[in-house]
Amino acid sequence: MSVAPGADGVLVDRYGRVARDLRVSLTDKCNLRCTYCMPAEGLPWLAGPDLLTDEEIVRLVRVAVEQLGVTEVRFTGGEPLIRPGLLGIVAAVAALDPRPRISLTTNGIGLDRLAPALRTAGLDRVNVSLDTLDAARFTQLTRRPRLDAVLAGLAGAAAAGLEPVKINSVLMRGVNEDEAPALLRFALEHGYHLRIIEQMPLDAQHGWDRSTMVTAEEILASLRTEFDLSPDPAARGAAPAETWLVDGGPARVGVIASVTRPFCGDCDRTRLTADGQVRACLFAIEESDLRAALRNGTTDDELARRWRTAMWGKRAGHGIDDPTFLQPTRPMSAIGG
Repeated sequence: MSVAPGADGVLVDRYGRVARDLRVSLTDKCNLRCTYCMPAEGLPWLAGPDLLTDEEIVRLVRVAVEQLGVTEVRFTGGEPLIRPGLLGIVAAVAALDPRPRISLTTNGIGLDRLAPALRTAGLDRVNVSLDTLDAARFTQLTRRPRLDAVLAGLAGAAAAGLEPVKINSVLMRGVNEDEAPALLRFALEHGYHLRIIEQMPLDAQHGWDRSTMVTAEEILASLRTEFDLSPDPAARGAAPAETWLVDGGPARVGVIASVTRPFCGDCDRTRLTADGQVRACLFAIEESDLRAALRNGTTDDELARRWRTAMWGKRAGHGIDDPTFLQPTRPMSAIGG
């Protein structure tokens, strides 16, 4: 067993894993309605007073960076680009000492307009969600006809220097499972980095079914119909994606097999929801409330202690294969990826 929480200041759990990567959800709202995430009518959004203010977000990130050893900060949602104070939050985090690496996961709508300002504020790079290159399928999947806006966002991010620009794609059986080679061709042509993700049980409808999930093995088999893939000799570390050299390299493609090849033993992430809850795992059913403590005048040292205690209780794995597995009450849009 590892040392007790707080012994050396970092976010260590009882299995010795250290969380250096902080995912911060800025909002649970989104301007798309992806079928694997939420219903067409949307969800009951968090009330304004429940959301962390810009200043509260920056303060908690500062505690994580200055006192808890966090070196990477990724802003997520919902859709983070619709957060009014996004630029100021990024600039304030970029001004921290030590400065963390800062990224953002987005659906790309509006990114072409915001990318230059985000780069100036201090954002280092972006991940853009894109599950299909077919306009009709895009509308079917997202319930919005916005494929052109997403493609423009990708191009705008690259032009602004938010690189490497990564594409996150989820394949679904009977919907877009045939598009892996096309998505990789598109990424290679534009210099983007493709990551294909197994669909996870994080939908608001709780309709996920493992039997309909496109597995990592199926993804790789599909890619190999057009490309030669060889194992990446570079160390994977705590990265969620297992990467492969494409046609001998240097180009790479990643597969995130959260379900069939879980990487929980190397996880280095901690999560902060838009309403100030610490989550030790994407699939956690427990949360620790930092918002109430923060608003009750708690010191930075006490916030750090509470955060360390929350991470100490992190489970060994997500347990999707366990018969007792319970899908989190919060959907992905309310957790932050």
